[in-house]
Amino acid sequence: MKIKKIDAFGNNSIKVPFFRPYIDKEDIKSVENSLKRPLLTDGPILQEFESKFSKLTGAKFAVGVSNATSALQLSLKALGIGKNDEVILPDMTFVATGNSILNVGATPVIVDVNDDMNISLDSIKENITSKTKAIIPVHFAGKICDIKNIKKIATANNLFLIEDCAHAIGAKFENKHAGTFGDAGCFSFYPTKNITTIEGGMVICNSKNTMQRIQSFRNHGITRTLKQRFSDGKPWDYDEIEPGYNFRLDEIRSSLGISQLKKISKLNSLRRKACEYYNSKLKEIDGIESPQLSKKNDNAFHLYIIKIKKEYGLSRNKLFLKLLNSGIRTSVHYKPLHKFTIFKKEAKIKKELKNSKTLYKEILSLPLFPKITRKEQNYVIEKIKQFQG
Repeated sequence: MKIKKIDAFGNNSIKVPFFRPYIDKEDIKSVENSLKRPLLTDGPILQEFESKFSKLTGAKFAVGVSNATSALQLSLKALGIGKNDEVILPDMTFVATGNSILNVGATPVIVDVNDDMNISLDSIKENITSKTKAIIPVHFAGKICDIKNIKKIATANNLFLIEDCAHAIGAKFENKHAGTFGDAGCFSFYPTKNITTIEGGMVICNSKNTMQRIQSFRNHGITRTLKQRFSDGKPWDYDEIEPGYNFRLDEIRSSLGISQLKKISKLNSLRRKACEYYNSKLKEIDGIESPQLSKKNDNAFHLYIIKIKKEYGLSRNKLFLKLLNSGIRTSVHYKPLHKFTIFKKEAKIKKELKNSKTLYKEILSLPLFPKITRKEQNYVIEKIKQFQG
């Protein structure tokens, strides 16, 4: 089998990368044009990106930021969450979700997940205390969690709801976009995400006050924007009421975001087709459990995760190594939060994390990206069949 060998980390033996970015001529032209502008940050291109993202999601406001981690942190800070507060989040998520809570001085409360790796309703209910101030559900792998019932729990307990939508751009439930159910929705534009600005993120919300606080905090907490400072009065005459951060999104990355946003339906459709193809072939292999894929638009198909059961005859870790030795990159999403030193020290775990512990031994993420070829997918499938014990 001859496949062009392209590996981001210089391993010439890789035949199928875990991910390959989708960047076309239009994207490159957009970036080049932005570099010819006199203003390279906090300008009209960012505002256009925010406006288009707001329109896509149906949110009243969108604020571009440096990444999804800062989006989460800014949302927590804007809602007044800090020291002595507890925030509930799932065990199966990237460390950034937990770090954002620690970075505002609050305490992460780690709870269990369902078989689909989305946060468990029962675990949320079991972990609510008088100190709980917010829930951060993660729409894991692009599949919208049980957000309607999570919203009910949040409302009944007077809790803020911040959606981690890093995987979920384009995903909807009952025709509402991920991120619009709670007080804020936080998106990622990291290179492996469904669209990219290389590094970047977005917060969406429907509260003008929340939006204004996030805008201020992303820019050091100062009270006037760059345009306001140089359009009226003395540019150095501004105030800072609360400390903020430099979490801005510049014009160059915003231009790439606008270009990528035009293709989101196409990119998600290509991901869906690749996932459906995997499912159609892997169902024939005993001991391989494929994800359930609905025909609804409640999934952005960010990751394709299989579970390696005992019947397969080979452990997840052994399969990972065999695939890597065959030139196929795979990964695990994610190492659970409870296994990290920082969260062992700083987070609270009040109940058994039974599902996440089991899932962590079984799950494996296969190569998935918009332009993955059938040849590449067939090679992955062929090797998984071949290595069955």
